[in-house]
Formats: sequence, C-alpha cells, structure tokens
Amino acid sequence: MKSKSAKVILFPHISADQSDFCKLTTMWWQYLLVFLGAFLFDVVPFPFPPAFTIMVTLKILFDLNTWWVIILGVLGSIAGRYTLTLYIPLLADKIFKPQKNKEVQFLGEKISEEGWKSQMVILTYSLMPLPTTPLFLAAGMARLKPIQIIPAFFVGKFISDTIAVHLGDFASEGIDDILNEALSWNSILSLVLSLLFIAALLFIDWFALIEKKQFRLNFRIWK
Repeated sequence: MKSKSAKVILFPHISADQSDFCKLTTMWWQYLLVFLGAFLFDVVPFPFPPAFTIMVTLKILFDLNTWWVIILGVLGSIAGRYTLTLYIPLLADKIFKPQKNKEVQFLGEKISEEGWKSQMVILTYSLMPLPTTPLFLAAGMARLKPIQIIPAFFVGKFISDTIAVHLGDFASEGIDDILNEALSWNSILSLVLSLLFIAALLFIDWFALIEKKQFRLNFRIWK
C-alpha cells in the first residue's frame, strides 16, 4: 500500500486531505462493516464482547482511519442499543410473568425520579470496562424512553471507545493480540459481573426491596 507522501509525489495536485477522502470512498464497504459489526455486537440481549473489539479488529485488518472507525462504531453501537430497547419489552412480555415486568417497570420509575443523578450513573457505567447489556435490558424492560438513557450512554460510549480504539491501535500488533485480550481474565470478569447484574435484575423482588426494605429472591418469574 502506498503511503500518503508517495501519493502526493505521484499526484501533486491531490492534497493529503483529498487523499484521505479518496481512500474513504474507495473503502466504504470496510467502514460499513465497522458500523454493522458494532450494531450486531450491541443489539443482542445477552453479554457479548465490547463493540470496540470488532472496531479495532477491522481497523487493523483493513488499515482504516482511526477516527472514522470510532465515529461509525459508536453510531453502530447506539443503533444497536436503541433497537434492543425497542424489542426487549415485547420479548419480556412473552417469557416473564406480568408481576416481574411490573417490578422492573416500578424500578425504572424510581430511577427516572432521580433525574440528573440517574444520568450520571448511566454515564459512569458507560465509561467502565463492563458490557452495557444489563443497563439496556433493564431500560427496555422498565419501558424507559430512549431519550432517558441514550444521551448519557452516547457520551460515555464515545469517550470509552475512543480510548479503547487508540490503545488497541498502539498496543496491538495483530489480530491475535485482540483475540487474546478478549479471552483475558479482565474480559471473563466483566462477563461474570454482567451476568450477576442481569441475575439481580431478574431474581430480586424489587417491590419488597424498595417499598419494604426487605431483600427477597424470586426465581418463579417465567411464564
């Protein structure tokens, strides 16, 4: 692959910025893969590797522009999480008892009452190296409006993915490094914590905990 300087020498009338634009337009399908990959990673209703792993993988594989990868990857993640909040209520109605759905909706109402505090919690969680699937499962089941969660998630996601992609760009020498990181103890711990969060959402009796300050577990939640 020719460098930017080589392109300028061969075509002196083409600036570096124009060269970047030409490269972007000729590699549009690779950038589309970044968007679709991030979307698919974040639309599933169970903990999955962070979307930045596919973003870094495709960036290294196709030698893509870092900032375009970040922008398109974050937009793909937002689209995936938004879609998740739309179909989760329908799925929850089919597999969980009405009582469990009412509990989670009650939890969502209490969270919404916190206003800016709940936004700070969402932002902080999005900045942490944890899958955000439990957050959006709870939001979807609680019937929270996307506007109540997406803006704070977008800010946290953009910051965390920017850091992750840049670190992956400098630290990774190839795809094997990314795969090893995806199977590291940190990734496994993140998965375990996510599963614990989902278990807490599903099996804690939120009516008893919030109204009566009593901790109860209820495993009879399935239809």
